Amino acid sequence: MEIKESLYAKCNEYIDNRFQIIQNSINEIQESLLSETKSSAGDKHEIGRAMLQLEREKAGQQLAEVQKLKETLAKIDVIKPTEIVCLGSVVYTSQANYFISISAGKFTIDTVEFFAISPNTPIGQLLLSKQVGDEVIFRERKFKIKEIL
Repeated sequence: MEIKESLYAKCNEYIDNRFQIIQNSINEIQESLLSETKSSAGDKHEIGRAMLQLEREKAGQQLAEVQKLKETLAKIDVIKPTEIVCLGSVVYTSQANYFISISAGKFTIDTVEFFAISPNTPIGQLLLSKQVGDEVIFRERKFKIKEIL
């Protein structure tokens, strides 16, 4: 499998794992809400329910964020090579290697490390629209773009 496809698959895995964790959290909150309803009444009960409602709201927001990540990833064409850094580019530099996609952390493919980053991150912003041979300065370190896939 090609590097870009492997990185894309790893990002999808990352999203699926986050989705599953949030979904499990929502299920636990639902169960807690049901058991809260069956238990005692009074102020303590109302506070407990309010806290659980807030947790459920927070989990709902996280679910929406995961959905946005999935939509961003869906825009990437893993087959199309790019000469200019854009969403979906794999960028090899003299400092590190990047997959311009979603912020999903570090992945290792065939012993080579890549950072899956969003184009909205500071380093992503610097790399966008650059070409092979261009130099970028990030955190007072200069590095050169060696290859773009």
